[in-house]
Amino acid sequence: MNYAEFLGMGAEMTLMVVIILLFIYDTFAPSKCGKYLPITAITLLGIQTLYLAFGNFADVSLFGGMYISGSAEQVAKIILNIGTILVFIQAASWVKDGDMQIRRGEYYVLTLITLLGMYFMMSAQNFLLFFLGLETASLPMTALVAIEKYKQNSYEAAAKYLFFAVFSSALMLLGMSYIYGVTGTLYYNGILSNITASPLTILAVVLFIAGMGFKLSLVPFHLWTADVYQGAPTVVTSYLSVISKGAAAYAFMMVLKDAFGTADLVWLTVMYAIIILTITVGNLFAIRQQNIKRFLAFSSISQAGYIMLGIMACNAHGATSLLYYVLVYIFSNIAAFAVAGAIERASGKLNISDYDGLYKTNPKLSVAMMLAMFSLAGIPPFAGFFSKFFIFYSAIETGTTGMYILVFIALLNTIISLYYYLLVVKAMFLKDSEAPIATIKSDGYTKAVVFITVAGIILLGLVSWVYDYIYGMVI
Repeated sequence: MNYAEFLGMGAEMTLMVVIILLFIYDTFAPSKCGKYLPITAITLLGIQTLYLAFGNFADVSLFGGMYISGSAEQVAKIILNIGTILVFIQAASWVKDGDMQIRRGEYYVLTLITLLGMYFMMSAQNFLLFFLGLETASLPMTALVAIEKYKQNSYEAAAKYLFFAVFSSALMLLGMSYIYGVTGTLYYNGILSNITASPLTILAVVLFIAGMGFKLSLVPFHLWTADVYQGAPTVVTSYLSVISKGAAAYAFMMVLKDAFGTADLVWLTVMYAIIILTITVGNLFAIRQQNIKRFLAFSSISQAGYIMLGIMACNAHGATSLLYYVLVYIFSNIAAFAVAGAIERASGKLNISDYDGLYKTNPKLSVAMMLAMFSLAGIPPFAGFFSKFFIFYSAIETGTTGMYILVFIALLNTIISLYYYLLVVKAMFLKDSEAPIATIKSDGYTKAVVFITVAGIILLGLVSWVYDYIYGMVI
C-alpha cells in the first residue's frame, strides 16, 4: 500500500485534523476555556469548509479505485459541512445546559466522526469502503441519541436506533455477500460489468435497498424514525434528519448508478413502489401527529421520498437536483428545529396545540417557523418550491411513462403536505390560547441560526445561479 495516497483525501484528512484539534482542546484546555468550545468547533469546521470550497483539488482515484473524489463529491461534502455548522450553532446554547457542559466535547467530536463516515460513503467505489463509512457514520450516532443519558426517552431512543441500525446493516451485508458471490468483486465498476438479472442478483439488490431504506427512513423501513426523533435531543434530531439523510441519499445514488446500472429493471421496479409508499405514508401520518418532533419526523420521511426522485432520474440533472434539494432541505428543516428547540428549552412544550397564539407573544419565531413550513411545503417563491420543481423536472426528463405517473402521484401528495404544514401556521397565527407560550428571549446563537436559515430559505429561492453552479460541478 502506498500511504502517500492518504494525502490525496483532502476533505477527509482536513476533517481528521479538525477532530484531533477539538479532542485536544477539550481534553487539555483549562476548565474555564470550556465555554469557548462551541465557537472553536464552528470556526474550525468553517475554515475546513472554506478550504474545500476554494482549494485547488484535482479529481482523484485512490487505493486501486476504491476511493474517488471529484467536483460532485466535493460539492456534496461542502453542503453537508454547511448543515453541520448550522447544527453546531443551534447546539451552542444546549451544550451549556446542566449535564451537557461536561459532555460538550464528546458531542462535537462524535458528530464530526459521523460526518467523516459520511465522507467515505460518498466517495466510495467499493462496497467495503462504503460499509466502513456507513458504520462510522451510524455507530457514533447511537451515542449522540443517548447523550442525555439521564433522560429515559433519550436512551430508549438510542436502543431503538441501535437495534434498527444493526438489523439494517446485517441485511445490507447479506446483500453485499450475494453480490460478491455473483460478480466476484466488491468494486462498483466490476459489479457493473459482470452483473446479470439472475434470481440471486435480484435478491441481493432488494436486500441492499432494504438496508439503505432503514438509513433513509423509506417506507416500510421507517418505523424507528418517529420514536428516535422524539426521544433524541432536538439538536441531534436536527442533525439526524438532514445531514445523515443527505449523505445516505447521495451514496445510494452512486451505488445504484455505478454498481447496479445494468440491473435497472430490478431496482427501478422496487424503487417505484418504495417512493410512492414513502411520500404517501409520510404525508398521511404527519397529519395525525400532535408532537412537533414526531410531526417533523414524518415530514422528513415524506421528504426522503421526494429526494429519491433525483436518484430515479440517474442523470446529471438528477444528481444536481438531489444535491440542491438536500441544500434547501437543510436550511428549511434546521429552521423548523431551531424554533422548536428554542421553544422546548424555554417552556418544555412540544405539542402543536401549544403553538396556539404564538405569533402574539413571539412574532419573530412564528414568522421563522412559518417560512420553514412554506419552504417544506413547496410554496413559491421560497426555496422549497424550486427544489421540488427541479427534482420533478429531472424525473420527467427521463421521458418514461412510469416516471410520469410517479411524478403525478408526488404532485398529488404535495397538496396533502400543504394541508398539514399549514396546520402549524394556523395554530400560530389564527388560533387563540388562554395560556400562550410566554415571550422567549433567545440567545445570540439561536438568533444567528434562525436568521441564517431564514435568509437561506428566501435567497435560495431567488438566486438561480446556485443550481447552475452545482450542475456545472456535477457534469
